[in-house]
Amino acid sequence: MSKHVNIKRGLDIKLNGVAEKVTSDSSANVFALKPTDFSGVSPKLVLKEGAKVEAGSAIFFDKNKPAVQFCSPVSGEIKEIKRGEKRKILEVVISSDGASSFKKFSPKSGSRQEVIDALCESGMWPFIKQRPFDVMANPADMPRSIFVTAFNTEPLTADFDYTLYGLDSDFQKGLDVLAMMTEGDVHLNIHSERTASNMFKNAKNVVTNIISGAHPSGNVGVQLNKIAPISKGETVWTLNVLGVTTIGKFFNTGKYDVSRLVAVAGSKVTKPKYVKSFAGAQVEAITKGNVELDNARLISGGVLTGTKIDTKGYLGFHDSTITVIEEGNKTEFMGWLLPGTHKFSMSRTFLSFLMPGKSYNLDTNLHGENRSYVMTNQYEKVFPMDIYPVQLIKACLAYDLEKMEALGIYEVAPEDFALCEFVCTSKTEVQDIIRTTLDKALIDLA
Repeated sequence: MSKHVNIKRGLDIKLNGVAEKVTSDSSANVFALKPTDFSGVSPKLVLKEGAKVEAGSAIFFDKNKPAVQFCSPVSGEIKEIKRGEKRKILEVVISSDGASSFKKFSPKSGSRQEVIDALCESGMWPFIKQRPFDVMANPADMPRSIFVTAFNTEPLTADFDYTLYGLDSDFQKGLDVLAMMTEGDVHLNIHSERTASNMFKNAKNVVTNIISGAHPSGNVGVQLNKIAPISKGETVWTLNVLGVTTIGKFFNTGKYDVSRLVAVAGSKVTKPKYVKSFAGAQVEAITKGNVELDNARLISGGVLTGTKIDTKGYLGFHDSTITVIEEGNKTEFMGWLLPGTHKFSMSRTFLSFLMPGKSYNLDTNLHGENRSYVMTNQYEKVFPMDIYPVQLIKACLAYDLEKMEALGIYEVAPEDFALCEFVCTSKTEVQDIIRTTLDKALIDLA
């Protein structure tokens, strides 16, 4: 049965530089497949430097789940394999030949196992994540249900209503495929105000839930917590509508097509807009001539949850936004003592609270230093899940598994704590704490 959920706690941060709904092409000819985009994956290379590839050619697989392949986004040649400490694979760099040659698949969907086999072989499986642990789903599991979020609420992120316009057939096919992989329901969650597309509103073979409220109402973990919380021993698969549509396109065409519209947004972008490109594209080509690089922070993903990169970096596998804001590498005279009409605050510290519709140019300045936790009740004001956030974080720092389980560690992901990190008086890197804890718990509880 569908539900209408009103998220009462949260925070919308209005930033300048929202991408206009116009699209241009990208000239990217260098791409990368990064194992670091997939938490919990131990890569094993299939090909070497110099190997010729098609879009969909397997580059590496997961040692823990050998059936799951990770594939090249374009056709061309493996230019370089970048490694870190202990020869850890960081990036597989691919030089495109511009030919758009696709490896041909013949996906079958007659049974659940045929669907899983096709997704694993084709490189589509990594789009599917799971709770607990917020890692790539295990094909051997039977999920209690599958949750799909159809909207973004993080500042400056891509608008799915625009980026997926006209892909109705692919989206519905993706939902039909997902429905074969669970004995429970596929939940499609749309926003009461932000979702306008009939492609989402009229979707079939799903339970459609309506979500209201501010960020982080678009987080699938928040939706899951409010609609059907996870109990110990249960598994729920999660993904967004970009992943669903890409999976559907694969079953309709037999091609590994990870093309997408990428929102290039932020206060340091000259003309915020959408650019057509592929997963793993080099950011330099997507932002060329459109970004003020002086004193800029480039982010693959959202401004709260994305990954810091440079112009030679690459768009993440799951990302459809490149955010560029000012680097906060300067001090400010008198700081919070000034009226602050140009500053954002969730409290009434600055006069800007008299202008609720104002948008801001925020930078990365912490405006303070790391310090011990101060009990201010700030987290609880922006954290809508039925979980005690500070107590859970402290249990994570102590790595007390019993307390973590009791406090809801199985339901959360780092992105669910992004606002806590944003408002934190103590400047604690909460998302890193959660990610590190989940990775360690996954190994210890395996």
